[in-house]
Amino acid sequence: MNVLIIGSGGREHAIATAVKKSAKADKIYCAPGNAGIAQIAECVPIGAMEFDKLVDFAKKNQIDFTIVGMDDPLVGGVVDEFEKAGLKVFGPRKNAAILEGSKAFSKDLMKKYDIPTAAYATFDRPEDALEYLKTAKIPIVLKADGLALGKGVLICETREEAFEGVRTLMEDKKFGDAGNTIVIEEFMTGREISVLSYTDGNTIQIMSSAMDHKRAKDGDQGLNTGGMGNISPAPFYTKEVDDFCQKNIYQKTVDAMKSEGRPFVGVIFFGLMLTPEGPKVLEYNARFGDPEAQVVLPRMKNDILDVMEHCVDGTLDQIKVEFEDNAAVCVVLASDGYPVAYDKGLVIDGLDDPRFDNEKFYCFHAGTKEENGKIVTNGGRVLGITAVAEDLKSARAKAYDATEWVSFANKYMRHDIGHMIDEV
Repeated sequence: MNVLIIGSGGREHAIATAVKKSAKADKIYCAPGNAGIAQIAECVPIGAMEFDKLVDFAKKNQIDFTIVGMDDPLVGGVVDEFEKAGLKVFGPRKNAAILEGSKAFSKDLMKKYDIPTAAYATFDRPEDALEYLKTAKIPIVLKADGLALGKGVLICETREEAFEGVRTLMEDKKFGDAGNTIVIEEFMTGREISVLSYTDGNTIQIMSSAMDHKRAKDGDQGLNTGGMGNISPAPFYTKEVDDFCQKNIYQKTVDAMKSEGRPFVGVIFFGLMLTPEGPKVLEYNARFGDPEAQVVLPRMKNDILDVMEHCVDGTLDQIKVEFEDNAAVCVVLASDGYPVAYDKGLVIDGLDDPRFDNEKFYCFHAGTKEENGKIVTNGGRVLGITAVAEDLKSARAKAYDATEWVSFANKYMRHDIGHMIDEV
């Protein structure tokens, strides 16, 4: 079949790599793609939010199946547009993608259906939020209601920080309209786990767990980023945790969305906190995480197109999603200065290293483009270097070895991805 992937980052490169392995895939396109994706798919210069152009391209090029990787087009309703045109597409409709698109909606959903999460309050006016914070327990967490590239969450250690956070989100509009409404919630402590899942709106099947590293600097210091690295499986995701989440979180979320008249088809990302009181939901995403996809998909046994078709067809209960008994670690190579200010257009060397040409090492492109015959940096997160091995410690060692195979000016990475492995 002819497949179209919508997006341009490391997540979409990981999806394209999995699709290329599929026995069902003939021709693969990606809109708009990046320099790495262009090596395995035909990239087309259509933006992820140009819905009319995407639909038109899919019709003209006889696309049999479209996969939406990014959050913005999902929340914007790209799936609805493809379905209106009679095209088969993987991802939630607009009314279901609100699970990620509005933190206020997702918190209210969890409260209504008794899904464990942090206590919270929602505010549309900054003066009301500031008044609430005068007596709130500190530390506390402020979240922009809408999409903010994974960065619209402020952890405030003092009351003054919290006041300033409200001004940043609601008055200065650091994240634009995403901060028109904010959610203020209790600060939870514990291990943070990522769990991806496939669902057809009725059945849900969990993928292997993962752990993200959001902070820019070693020791979990510095600003929040889109993710500086990932490991899978998460060493703290035990059978007891899984049993609790299966009973109290996963299926309840799918059933809740269906009860609200918003059946969810696609990938639900569960951001979990393993608190002393038990697992609680930190956040939902309506698509594969990035870089979670870069450690989870290389470990999946199934044909990705087969699984996705079952989701779209409502027959996910007819197959079993399975993963290899191994581990993967991804180290993100970024441009120094990310996530604030960084240079672009820096030539990348070593991308053609033959050691990447197997299923043990992957070099996923996140922010790259081709310029004058060379591949250059085109974003803050540039590459995701992933290694697969028999266990997490081996995968971590191999991933860090592989980071030395590529180079560019201002190359920056954390040196402690997977540091929690040593604590188990």
